[in-house]
Amino acid sequence: MASRSLAAALALVAGAAVVTIAPTGAAQAAPPGTKDVTAVLFEWRFASVAQACTSTLGPSGYGYVQVSPPQEHIQGSQWWTSYQPVSYRIAGRLGDRTAFTNMVNACHAAGVKVVVDTVINHMSAGSGTGTGGSSYSKYNYPGVYSDPDFDNCKSQVSNYQDRWNVQNCELVGLADLDTGEDYVRGRIAAYLNDLLSLGVDGFRIDASKHMAAADLANIKSRLSNPNVYWKHEVIYGAGEAVQPDEYLGSGDVQEFRYAYDLKRLFNNERLAYLKNYGEGWGYLSSGKASVFVDNHDTERNGSTLSYKSGANYTLANVFMLAWPYGAPDINSGYEWSNADAGPPNGGTVNACWQDGWKCQHAWPEIKAMVGFRNATRGQAVVNWWDNGYQAIAFGRGTKGYVVVNHEGIALNRSFQTQLPAGNYRNVQNGACVTVNSTGWFTATVAPQTTLALHAGAGC
Repeated sequence: MASRSLAAALALVAGAAVVTIAPTGAAQAAPPGTKDVTAVLFEWRFASVAQACTSTLGPSGYGYVQVSPPQEHIQGSQWWTSYQPVSYRIAGRLGDRTAFTNMVNACHAAGVKVVVDTVINHMSAGSGTGTGGSSYSKYNYPGVYSDPDFDNCKSQVSNYQDRWNVQNCELVGLADLDTGEDYVRGRIAAYLNDLLSLGVDGFRIDASKHMAAADLANIKSRLSNPNVYWKHEVIYGAGEAVQPDEYLGSGDVQEFRYAYDLKRLFNNERLAYLKNYGEGWGYLSSGKASVFVDNHDTERNGSTLSYKSGANYTLANVFMLAWPYGAPDINSGYEWSNADAGPPNGGTVNACWQDGWKCQHAWPEIKAMVGFRNATRGQAVVNWWDNGYQAIAFGRGTKGYVVVNHEGIALNRSFQTQLPAGNYRNVQNGACVTVNSTGWFTATVAPQTTLALHAGAGC
């Protein structure tokens, strides 16, 4: 949940025996391993996630799947009810503890690691009975928290220039946990440890900006694997009191500027400006940045491109996957006209591109670039070319080459690469391309389309 949007949440159940997972090294921004692309299956039921891991994510080379908050939450059909937790039981609309565990196991069997969207900043607003039958009222969650466990500021966050206000007051009226308290820290850590015991590989920390970085570092130190992968949601705001780089000590940070600027470039400016995209634009270091074209908040508030943006959206995702900055998230959600609308079929995906499910992770243009990214990992950008306007091309060392034609007319020219001579398949449309002994090839790239060649995709 974005810092200024609807609702965010905390999650699952505490208890269960803890399995110690071998540390993978210091906290790092790009997920560990050779496959760093995450499919964010927003509001998908766990049984549907399991099927996607087996049928699409694993075979396509995705390294991670991110699932929506699994904890018991307030009742209601809106998506944001998932972000108003009332207990730490795995008892939300997306599936019970058994379904969650089965999903983790199925994804692991497919070679896909599991990241959980974890909301630990707050509990719910209002009162009632949760999705798992637990009674609650604001500031009173029996067996979990009571009034002293919440911050004393009982008004909404209203001043992003004031650190205390941002981190002690209530995000859109939700009960704000006092993460400076030992009991609260321990309770949150118990929840995360429970998830680790079920095999979870990492966490997206929702609304990190609204918790002190030191509080989060303390919570992470209590985990059975204190080096587990984290990525923080910290929305950059110029001149704001809380800045993204404060959180780099305990994990990656989502680089919202990357997504904001992609929208501006693809809608109104020139792709030629992308030549030094990333750190050259003042962003976080590549090894600590989590990047995306859109997420569930930004597609709804209009601050980024979205599935409604047509070719601009597809091209931006292709560029992100081809460009070696940060660790990419692919947002995969559903159609909406009402920004509050919850998932079709309560989160059950019977088939992609039916019932409103957009399945961006499986779009042929995007899916093909996951393989490209894996094949070109660690290769530098070489042979940049642009026409000064909306057509760009670049290589990835000796392993790949990409052309993005955002012009209104076809691009027909020869391109210099570092690829070994041979016949390559354009993974964007299946056409064969011949690279000669000096690394050149000639191709026609239709308007608003791309070309992508990489080692391992021959003709």
